[in-house]
Amino acid sequence: MSWYEQSFGVDYLTVYNHRNAEQAEREVAQMMQWLRMPNQAKVLDLCCGMGRHSLCLAELGFDVTGYDLSEVLLAEARAKDTTSNVRWVQGDMRNLPFPNHAYDAVVNLFTSFGYFDEDEENCRVLSEMDKVLKPHGKWIIDYLNPDVVVSRLVHESERKENTFTIREVRTVKDGMVKKQIAICEDIGSPRYYMEQVKLYSFSDFMRMLQGTSLVVDQAFGDYSGSTFVPAASPRMILVGHKR
Repeated sequence: MSWYEQSFGVDYLTVYNHRNAEQAEREVAQMMQWLRMPNQAKVLDLCCGMGRHSLCLAELGFDVTGYDLSEVLLAEARAKDTTSNVRWVQGDMRNLPFPNHAYDAVVNLFTSFGYFDEDEENCRVLSEMDKVLKPHGKWIIDYLNPDVVVSRLVHESERKENTFTIREVRTVKDGMVKKQIAICEDIGSPRYYMEQVKLYSFSDFMRMLQGTSLVVDQAFGDYSGSTFVPAASPRMILVGHKR
């Protein structure tokens, strides 16, 4: 079983419960300034997780599909969607089950890109985004900044979340940032998970996008809209359109 099939379960809700709806609202508000989409535009939240951004997009009047591999995270998203505003779909981001040109925009947020060992598999995700976007449709990939991840890597950390102790060990190896997670309780053995993301630079993205109709219009370093600076920006947020 691949790491992403194991890690996005019930314990993921504990590890990342500091991500809240208020933060998602701020991020979506900024995204809308970048994308400038009409009301009722069809938006695909690719790798939607617990659905924070999907729900915010739906509240703004967009026709939203939340897509994720994890049934556990989708169940959490459905539970929060009390008015059934979002269409929730389970599946692999390398094989989107939607018609060609189905969406006005595709957003891929919170470093949900680079999960696969092989470049070809990660490029396939870009091709799938291209396939389901309408001509002139908009897209966003909110990704880590690899230069800053490497230069400022916190190798070990420990924190408390309610009754849990979460220990994380981070390394950079084979062109990937890897995180080993141990979740400990007072009773029972620790539970272990691994996460990894392939480190792609801005120029790597430009190379991978050459095989698609996706064009980068702007690159931001955070959700305040600052210009992306490889040596300093906390994020690399690519905003573009389809030719």
